[in-house]
Amino acid sequence: MPAILCPTCRKLIDSTEKRCPFCGQLRPGMWGFTSTLRRMGLELDFSKLIVIVCAALYILALLVEPGAIFRVQGMMNFLAPGRQASFWFGMTGSLLLFDYGQLGFDYGHWWTLITAIYLHGNLLHIFFNMMWVRQLGPLVEELFGPYRLFIIFTIAGITGFLLSSFSGTGFTLGASGSIFGLLAAAIVYGRRQGSTLFTRQFLQWAVILFVFGLIFPGVDNWAHLGGFIGGYATAFVFSRMGSHEGLGAYLGAGICLLLTVGAFVLQAWAMFDFYQG
Repeated sequence: MPAILCPTCRKLIDSTEKRCPFCGQLRPGMWGFTSTLRRMGLELDFSKLIVIVCAALYILALLVEPGAIFRVQGMMNFLAPGRQASFWFGMTGSLLLFDYGQLGFDYGHWWTLITAIYLHGNLLHIFFNMMWVRQLGPLVEELFGPYRLFIIFTIAGITGFLLSSFSGTGFTLGASGSIFGLLAAAIVYGRRQGSTLFTRQFLQWAVILFVFGLIFPGVDNWAHLGGFIGGYATAFVFSRMGSHEGLGAYLGAGICLLLTVGAFVLQAWAMFDFYQG
């Protein structure tokens, strides 16, 4: 069997070792699949996949309710998917998670904490969010690894919408909570490395975006704050686990992927069941 670098201590070992003889990492080669998984993570380009999924869902949301496209009410609502389309695809908020009785549901749509990450409210919304994903995603991937990037993005989005919903926001959607999580991850890295300039730069960006959220109407600032907290906490844990991805990162990203796909399946089933009933 080929030799690999242990994902924890980076020493050269046999890929079939049950435990790294240098650092004790359990199953460092994952029965020979560690190198393959690492290549897959680099080849997948999670940042690009996130942009593609968000763009595809945005276009579909416009197409399924085309009448909403022509209801233009200012620049902030230009090419905005209708409320009904956003509901179909899985927006979230307190009315969908906690006060669902008002909408006729038999249970809370907890999975919308994930589906709503990939939905957007208008053209400017998705444009600026995807610009930040393409700006921050490759950076966080370089600092933490591709699988950890996806975990941070997912957890930050969930914590952002949780805080927003607990604060009473009825309906919300968008990737901005996850984006604040990526900003927080960069700050964690800068503080861990003792780079004051690096940390200050990303902290300034976060503050500026928070201020913009207070100025412009319709911005979910609670989701921004929750995403920042979730991203910071997740990145902090990763920073304590070492700079190289291992079995935990692969499993974590796999769970996030299954949850994301499962969330959209549950949303499709819920909508089918709702309209059939």
